[in-house]
Amino acid sequence: MSDLPRKAVTRTAKLAALPLGIAGRATWGFGKRIVGESAELVGRELQQRTAEQLFKVLGELKGGAMKFGQALSVFESALPEEVAGPYRAALTKLQEAAPPMPTRTVHAVLEERLGEGWHELFLEFEDKPAAAASIGQVHRGVWHDGREVAVKVQYPGAGEALLSDLNQLSRFSRLLGPLIPGMDIKPLIAELKDRVSEELDYGLEAQAQQAHAEEFTDDPDVVVPQVVHQSDQVLVTEWMDGIPLSEIISDGTQEQRDRAGQLLARFLFSGPARTGLLHADPHPGNFRLLPGGPEGEDDWRLGVLDFGTVDRLPGGLPATIGESLRMTLDGEAEAVYELLCAEGFVKETIELDPDAVMDYLLPIIEPAQVEEFTFTRGWMRNQAARVADPRSPAYQLGKQLNLPPSYLLIHRVTLSTIGVLCQLGATVRLREELEEWLPGFVPEDPADGEEAVAEA
Repeated sequence: MSDLPRKAVTRTAKLAALPLGIAGRATWGFGKRIVGESAELVGRELQQRTAEQLFKVLGELKGGAMKFGQALSVFESALPEEVAGPYRAALTKLQEAAPPMPTRTVHAVLEERLGEGWHELFLEFEDKPAAAASIGQVHRGVWHDGREVAVKVQYPGAGEALLSDLNQLSRFSRLLGPLIPGMDIKPLIAELKDRVSEELDYGLEAQAQQAHAEEFTDDPDVVVPQVVHQSDQVLVTEWMDGIPLSEIISDGTQEQRDRAGQLLARFLFSGPARTGLLHADPHPGNFRLLPGGPEGEDDWRLGVLDFGTVDRLPGGLPATIGESLRMTLDGEAEAVYELLCAEGFVKETIELDPDAVMDYLLPIIEPAQVEEFTFTRGWMRNQAARVADPRSPAYQLGKQLNLPPSYLLIHRVTLSTIGVLCQLGATVRLREELEEWLPGFVPEDPADGEEAVAEA
């Protein structure tokens, strides 16, 4: 049996302790204030204690609770600094760490899925996990052909735990709201639930990873490990070293930050164009910086891991995104508004002022207006505050806009990636990537159409 707590009553009790613990610490903080300690000091200590409990509970439970924590950790750059500071370290830990499951459980899964002679498939297998995530953990080994491999083993009962956690967190969403002011947590949890079945299916993950590995073979900028073997609950891929992006965020040089940011933006927009798939879990734990870029060993490449959640986009990113972005930059308010209405971003029952929609969009797309843009936590906080303040016109307009289901995952991935760029503090030539990879962003040359007709 796994050490993953699977009984609903046990997991519910642990999750219920989060809001109750928050209330208890608030009472404790009030008591400290009475005896004369400053509000600032008490507030900081209160938030630090809450962050530590949040990490402890989510990390122990793994499953959906940890997945929720990982999702929140990407958005911390949108929080006010006095709130983000105490939570940043605790939430970021969730991107790289979780308590491991016992060795006997790992061996039992491998025996069940790979056969009694599973040891013979490996020249070496390390029982101590190299990494742990929300639904499984990774072990390092050497495959029987001599290749170094990563062996991803799914926690027994992970599916039940994921659904149980997310259902429970959904019930607590109003109580958890104060942890992340200005963020509507319930839709985030609902979307995570929609992706559970896909992420549990290692067959789908293997297909998505192999498609990327083949497309990016010999790519000078992006590295994706090849799939070596796959079965239910076990996925074996080539091992990839490198510096985790979480370490670049905390300790990287500016050169590393800028390079990582540029390549992250390139992968976000080039991936769908080249593979028809969008990597939909862009938290820092899924990326590495590897030496040996186009300029030699002192240059860097981006290593990409974990293809358990992808959006299938056979034609690449919708051209509507590029067209509306281009027309917004060109100041074509009426045309942008008509396109948004046609795509369902504005419901038929609502009528908005096209110029007001333009005012809402322009600050958000500021990074595409210039040749290069420096993403910062301050910029992200300003954007979040603008659209989350009930007194602002942006908040009132944003409430009337609609997000069509087909754009939901694209929207979250884009926001998450921007969140990581802000955590990096990277200066990125975003417009360059949009012009190269985003359909509709560069207007079609009429001559191209004439040539196509002539050839036909």
